[in-house]
Amino acid sequence: MNILIDIGHPAHVHYFRNLAHILEQNGYKIIWTIKDLPSAINLLDKYGFNYIKLPKKSNNLTGKIFKQIEYDYLILKICKKYKINIAIGTSVSIAHVSKISKVKSIVFDDDDDEVQPLVTKFVNPFTDYLLSPDALKGHRKRKDTIFYPGYHELAYLHPNRFSPDISVLDEIGLKENEPYFIMRFNAFTAHHDIGIKGISLEQKNQLINILEPYGKIFITTEKDIEPEFKKYQLTISPEKMHSLLYYATMFIGDSQTMTSEAAMLGTPSLRCNSFAKSISYLNEEEKRYGLTYSFYPNEFNILLKKLNELLLIPNLKEYWIKRRDKMLCDKIDVTMFWYWFIDNLPESPTYIKSNENIWSKFK
Repeated sequence: MNILIDIGHPAHVHYFRNLAHILEQNGYKIIWTIKDLPSAINLLDKYGFNYIKLPKKSNNLTGKIFKQIEYDYLILKICKKYKINIAIGTSVSIAHVSKISKVKSIVFDDDDDEVQPLVTKFVNPFTDYLLSPDALKGHRKRKDTIFYPGYHELAYLHPNRFSPDISVLDEIGLKENEPYFIMRFNAFTAHHDIGIKGISLEQKNQLINILEPYGKIFITTEKDIEPEFKKYQLTISPEKMHSLLYYATMFIGDSQTMTSEAAMLGTPSLRCNSFAKSISYLNEEEKRYGLTYSFYPNEFNILLKKLNELLLIPNLKEYWIKRRDKMLCDKIDVTMFWYWFIDNLPESPTYIKSNENIWSKFK
């Protein structure tokens, strides 16, 4: 059986790389397609995957519409050429192509309908199967959404899938148990980011002034880094980022994905952007498990207060590891579930509905 995995963001490489390996080990042939995103392509190269490169994304709304038509056409051609049976990912194209071909599509979406209205309108209704974390129950219009007890980030950061490499510390001049902080700043150029604000230049400076007395600071960013922050820029190879995040004292930024990654790894995190409190899986990580904190841009002073509180707590990471362990008790090995779901199609959705205790299979 031939499976296409469509990548539209660097994080998607992490989502599906373990799944791809398991599928290949069990006789499936995998075809990767990826939009011309240098950081995502770099990850695929690092992990040794072959791929078909699609044209670059557009950053304006009109351009995005025309690009989408082009992507749909190219994905359809690829599906026909490689005789694809199932297409998986988070993209519009795989959902559209499945409606005009024999290809079955599986969309993995962890954003609330209210957060991504275009996806809700143009992707989710068209895919054959829609899979989402159960934190989104009540935030999906599609009635047959398949909910599972997990997060996308557990597909690659569950203890069954990830072991931190302590040698990463030596690579950037750190000693074991030396305190340090990771900061991540988004570009906010996606279609759902219009009007969204993150951490401002002035706020970045405030954060650095507070953190610097407590340890080294490393900054990673989607956009060109400001000249005054060059000395903090992280230059480590991207596939090593999760080990660095695991050993970090704290994460501060305006990135959804890295905030959740920090939570999965037991690293305290503070997030500040316009999406605060509106994304269900992050709300669950915050309210149910106490793994992260979210703030609107106009609540930045409250964030600073919380930051100062956390910096004064001795053995902070020990508290967070306990909180993470509680979360892991409730959640599953997401990659294991995704593989089972694909391998047992078309019966798997029916089996899930009729077996309340199914999730114990994926612990």
